[in-house]
Parts: sequence; C-alpha cells; structure tokens
Amino acid sequence: VDVATSVAHTAGLRGDAALPVNADAIERLGQNARHRGLAHAARASEQIRMVQPALRQRIRQRLHHVLLAHQRSEVAWAVFAREHQITLSYEQAGVNYDLIDPLKVAAQRAAAATGAHLAAHGFSEVTASRGESAYVVDVGPFYLASIVECLGSKALVADEMHRLTGKSYYDRIAQDTIAMAINDLITVGATPLVVQAYWAAGGSEWFADTQRANALVAGWKHACDVCGVAWGGGETPALAGIVEAGRIDLAASCTGIINPKERLSVGDRLAPGDAIVLLASSGIHANGLSLARKLVERLPQGYLTQVLPGLTYGDALLAPTVLYSPVTEALFKAGVMPHYCANITGHGWRKLLRHPASHTYRIHTVPEVTPVLKFIQQHAHQDDREAYSTLNMGAGFALFVKAEEAQRTVDVSRRQGVEACIAG
Repeated sequence: VDVATSVAHTAGLRGDAALPVNADAIERLGQNARHRGLAHAARASEQIRMVQPALRQRIRQRLHHVLLAHQRSEVAWAVFAREHQITLSYEQAGVNYDLIDPLKVAAQRAAAATGAHLAAHGFSEVTASRGESAYVVDVGPFYLASIVECLGSKALVADEMHRLTGKSYYDRIAQDTIAMAINDLITVGATPLVVQAYWAAGGSEWFADTQRANALVAGWKHACDVCGVAWGGGETPALAGIVEAGRIDLAASCTGIINPKERLSVGDRLAPGDAIVLLASSGIHANGLSLARKLVERLPQGYLTQVLPGLTYGDALLAPTVLYSPVTEALFKAGVMPHYCANITGHGWRKLLRHPASHTYRIHTVPEVTPVLKFIQQHAHQDDREAYSTLNMGAGFALFVKAEEAQRTVDVSRRQGVEACIAG
C-alpha cells in the first residue's frame, strides 16, 4: 500500500475487480472491519508498517478488539503486502538532494568570496577546484589540498548488527570514515599527508564500551597505514542533546600535497577521446545507507536476511569502503597522469558527469554489480535509472585518462588489488 500516491490495489470482498486503496480507504478499514469481515485482525496488524505512523495507530486501535472471519484473512494480507512491490527511492528514505543542493550552492558562492584572503599570505586558490571534491591552494612550489567528510548513517547499521550478533564492526566503520575524506582528496591529484578525526558521541558512556572504542581506534590506524598518512589528532566531544544517546557521529578531515604541480587534476585537460576507467567498489560503501536502512522494513529477517548463502544483508552493507589512494599513488609512479577523477558517492553514476564542460560520455562496459547492490535494487523495485542515479552499482571511483594509457591504468589498479575496467 502506497499511502502517498494511492497506487496500491487489493482484491474486492467477493472476487470483484481490483479496487484502488488510498489513505481514506485504509482509514475506513478500521471502521468497517467489524461489520464486513475483511481479515483476521492479528494478521492484518502485522502488516501495517507501510502506513503513515498516525494512521497506523488508528488502524491498530480499531482492529484491536475485532475478531474477523479466518476465511477473509488473505484479502487483508493482500492490502498490506502490496507495499513491498512499490519502488523505494532515496527521497522516500529521507534524502532529497533538491532540498540539500541549494544550500551547498549558496555556501560555495559565499566561500568563493573569501579566497582573496590568501593573497595576504602570498598564496592563491586554484579557482577550478571550487566545486570539486577537494579545495586546492597554490603555495608556490607545490599545491595543498584539503577536505572534510562525515560518515553519514552507516554507524546505525553497525550498532544494529552489534545488537543482533554481539560483534563490533567499528574497525570497518573507521575505514569507511577515512575513505570518505581520502577518496575525495585524491580526485584532484593529491597525495594524502595528514588525517584528523572527529568522533562526536551522544554521551560519555559511548566511550565506556572498550570493545567498540578499541575497534574504532584500531580500524582508524589500519586505514592510515594502508594510505601512508599520519593521524594528526582529533576531537572527541560528548554531545548529549545534540547526538542521540548511544550513537556517534564520525567525520574526518584530510590534507594532502600535489607535487609536482603537473599532478593537479581539475579537468582542464579532459578531452574528447579520453578513456573512462572504473575502479571496483566493495559494496554500498558509505552512500545510499538511508535507502538501505529503510529497505530493512521490507525484509523478512531484517538485517539478518541472507543476500547470499552465509552472507547477511547487514554484513554485506558493512563491507568497508575501498581506499583508492594506493592506486592513484601507484599510477603516478607508473607515469600515468589522470586528466580527471570522480569519487562515485552520492548521486551515483551522475558523478561521472560532474565536470562543468559540455561533453558526451559514452559507456560501453559496466562493471559487475556487487551482490548487496543487486539485492537493494531488486527489493527496492528500482529501475536502472534510479539505481545508477543513487548507488555506485559496482564502481567506486572513475579515472579519465588518455586512451593509450587506459589498459596500463587497469593493470596498475589490479596490481594494487582493486579490480578495474575500461568502461567508455
């Protein structure tokens, strides 16, 4: 049942043609159930998750004392089960970029006016880096790049899986957080140097769980070691009243160096004929989790629903994000200078089109979609347009290189343990 759009249907009481069911009809279900024998009340009340919260409560109240004929149970089951066939979009899961992006644009415009302050120190900004995934400053002999990123809601999945399994996933969550920052930083050709941590908990009690806290520290250090960066420090505030009790908000900032300056990659060299090389993802990474968490409501065993034999939905979601800086550093050592890069995060494959120049992007080969992303697309009933506009669909990072360097790019990436393909 889709209350918002009134598109759900159910069979009529006497085998009539399918009838539309809208919000008013669902409300009347509670009013009419006592007289018309729609369904077994207990069975119906199990399947009201899709109804808006206030409406759910009214239905529960009206059905609570009603004992309906067992032979009508399948009719009410059909009313409520139709919800699982409705497309679940990122916006329905609570993320609407049409509302978020105007603020980002306004902030970018205001920020651009502050770049002139660098001149007082003898420095200048690289104007083309405005709106890119990292900000670049010209300090003379080399460039400096910087970025700050948060993890988002993936920690909520880790918390729920800990409740269900007793296992801590915060070593993985730590890598996800660092990857959000580093994978953005390297798009402009930077070598990551320093990472800072921001761990804001809903209260001091969060840090008292030593298993969880130690996993976070160990995972953070491991990710720094993989990327060859220094962990400079961080902030660990207890923000009761701002962050929900028992929760934590994770973020990371990263500073890098672009040296030599020829490594700068802001798209000024992007040209017709360049090859698009896609680097494989490990799963959902850390974007699309609001949708993935909303989908749990449709799954028979929630996070413990199996995606593949032996692999639960929760475990698959918590596969750590790939760290791509070892690949970009290896490419530099191999003499490959990307003309442009894109970290495929929010907006999915639309990130391939983020450069402001007018180009046509031709894709002839798509990477294999990871099992968890196939599972999400199937159970959220998303067509390819919706899925590829929201999720990474098997590609976590894009490199735009000279056509003659495309195969070498793939080979270098594979030597670093990251699958790659020439996509277009």
